[in-house]
Amino acid sequence: MTQQDFPAAIKNIVESSQEPDALFSALLAAVGDFLQADRCFLCLHNPQNNLSRVAFCWIRTPDVPTVYNEEWAAQPPSLADEDPMFAAALRAEPSIFIEDVETADSQILNREFEQENFGHRALIHAHIRQDGQLWGILQPCIFDHPRIWTEYEQVVINNLVEKITPLAVDYVKSAFD
Repeated sequence: MTQQDFPAAIKNIVESSQEPDALFSALLAAVGDFLQADRCFLCLHNPQNNLSRVAFCWIRTPDVPTVYNEEWAAQPPSLADEDPMFAAALRAEPSIFIEDVETADSQILNREFEQENFGHRALIHAHIRQDGQLWGILQPCIFDHPRIWTEYEQVVINNLVEKITPLAVDYVKSAFD
C-alpha cells in the first residue's frame, strides 16, 4: 500500500506540515470517521522511563467517555500482567484487531480489565514501535456492538502507524528534552 491508497482525509493530514498537536488531533478525527469508530485516542509512551500519557482523544458524540491525561504518568507495575494487549505492545508485537471484547481469546485480551477501564466492545490496539520499543498506542474503538475490521482497514491502520511512528517518537522525545 502506498500513501495514495490511504483514504483522502487521512492522506491529506499525514502529508500536511501541521505541528504535531494539530496533526494528531486532526488525524484521530479522520481515523474515527474512516472506521466509523465511537472514540479514537493516542497514548504516547516513553520507553526510557515507562511514562505514558493519553495526549489526544477524539469522540464521535458527547456521550462517549473521553480518555485523556494532562500529565505524563508511570504505568502501574502490574499493567502488563493485567492487560495482555499492553504486554504485547511492550514486546513490540504486531497491532491487535479485536472484533468483540465479549468473545476474544483471554490470552489476547482481559475482558474484565477492558470493561472496567475502557467500556468498549470492539477495538484496534495499534502499536507504535521503533527499534523494538513501544512509543505509543493508537486505539480506535466501538462501544455498543462487535465490529469486523476489514482487511483494507487493517492495512490502512498498520501503514498509518508506520507513517506516524517518527512523529510520535519525536513528540515523546521533545516532551522530555
